[in-house]
Amino acid sequence: MPDQPSPKDATEAALFAECWDAVLSYADLCTAGSTAAHDLATEAFALGVRDLRAADAGASRGRRTPRLPAIPLMLSAVRTTAASWEASGLGHRLDPDLRLWLNSGQAARYPGPPLHRPLALRALRDLQEADAALLWLTEVEALPLVVAARRLGLDPAAVSGELDQVRALFRDRCRRDHLDTPMHAECRSYARLLDAVTRPAAAAAAAEAPEDLSRHLATCAGCAEAAACLRLHGGGLPAALAGGVIGWGGLAYLERRRRAAEARLGARRPAPGATDDELREGGASRARVVRGSLLATAVALSALALTVSLMPAGGSASDAAQGDSGGQSVADPGVLPLTADPSPSPDAGAGAAAATSSAAPPSATASSASGKPSPGGTATGPGRENPDPEPQGTASPTAGDDAPGQAGRAAACQVRYEVVNQWTDGFQATVTVTTARALDTWRLSWSFRDGQRIGQMWDAGVAQNGSRVTATATDYNGSVTAGGTLGFGFVASWHGANSAPYGFALNGHGCATA
Repeated sequence: MPDQPSPKDATEAALFAECWDAVLSYADLCTAGSTAAHDLATEAFALGVRDLRAADAGASRGRRTPRLPAIPLMLSAVRTTAASWEASGLGHRLDPDLRLWLNSGQAARYPGPPLHRPLALRALRDLQEADAALLWLTEVEALPLVVAARRLGLDPAAVSGELDQVRALFRDRCRRDHLDTPMHAECRSYARLLDAVTRPAAAAAAAEAPEDLSRHLATCAGCAEAAACLRLHGGGLPAALAGGVIGWGGLAYLERRRRAAEARLGARRPAPGATDDELREGGASRARVVRGSLLATAVALSALALTVSLMPAGGSASDAAQGDSGGQSVADPGVLPLTADPSPSPDAGAGAAAATSSAAPPSATASSASGKPSPGGTATGPGRENPDPEPQGTASPTAGDDAPGQAGRAAACQVRYEVVNQWTDGFQATVTVTTARALDTWRLSWSFRDGQRIGQMWDAGVAQNGSRVTATATDYNGSVTAGGTLGFGFVASWHGANSAPYGFALNGHGCATA
């Protein structure tokens, strides 16, 4: 992996510590490979540093102009650098969908006249920098209030009230900027009504928008954008901020940052009054739990292998159920088999363990004793190799649908598929998998019923061959503890119908669906 950029002074070092992870995350969405992502992030970070230094120099001469906080400013530099790549013949290193967007009227709004720029971008820039930073860190970067407060030097006990005030200020700036925007007469006639129905008091009273306003919002992109910024309730503010400030890929970036925050902080979020020692102790406790669960799993597997190897001759059917004259051993339905090697007939007179060890090849015996399965798996798409071996457990891969005989055995994984947003010809979905086994890496495959096509995926690599889709682990989320979860999201297209997919399989083994 390419080296990270080296900060030249303390100011750059502080910016790097605060922004580099976000810059690289968005650059990864914008490019077609990890090397291109690193190059784009490095160039954008240098551009962002120059912009910040220029703004600071102007402020020292008494010409202070409104500016974005550090992270959104750096993300804007990524967008600007990507546009520069497209203009200078380096567009082949960018995501194809981003290239289309960069040559559209939506991208032209950002460097265009100020009154035509996205409303969220203008309103965030109009706020005091500290207020804008608090809003961005909590709504887009998904940091808990106590963490955002400590990063900004605020009182954790009072930051909740401050955030409410900042949200109200942001809404007021959006309202004013919307009224200042050049618009058609019909849009202007709805401006005050739009302000009234999106106020928090109207939301508390469950007031519905008039039918004519609803029809207008369905056909006017500018007024719909304003409604998203003005409506603080309903959970739409993060999407409005990310989409307005970043532009292309805003929803994907938002989901990626949310998952990154959860991975850094764990499921247990710090309380507003938690001390630094308590936060560190919470992280250490989670680490001890993970280490303890891994140790317990290893001990259980070792005990199971030892029990099988020491099983006495003439073991009963309750110890190991054996097959008929065909000679295939059948494991207890509640326990995954350690080996798929054939066992001799029970008429041989020897115990199950002795017969298995004498009949199985030495390589198969060693594989069973060590708990390593034989390789196998499903294809991940044309031109791509299998990225990982099969997980521990049965070595026989399952088909996309639940295979016969699987009903008697509990699934080793459970999938929750959720469509979180849908529009005329596209939708956004998330996939969360709970695995009973510890994984070093993973590969999840499924089939679409209605010809859906994935356009963009985050927190996983993707390959699609017809209706069959395969998502693979990235370098930062491949390891999953036993009983843990993995997740990713994507944006896809649909036509006619958008029914749920089927045939989920994790590393070749069928999963139940929640």
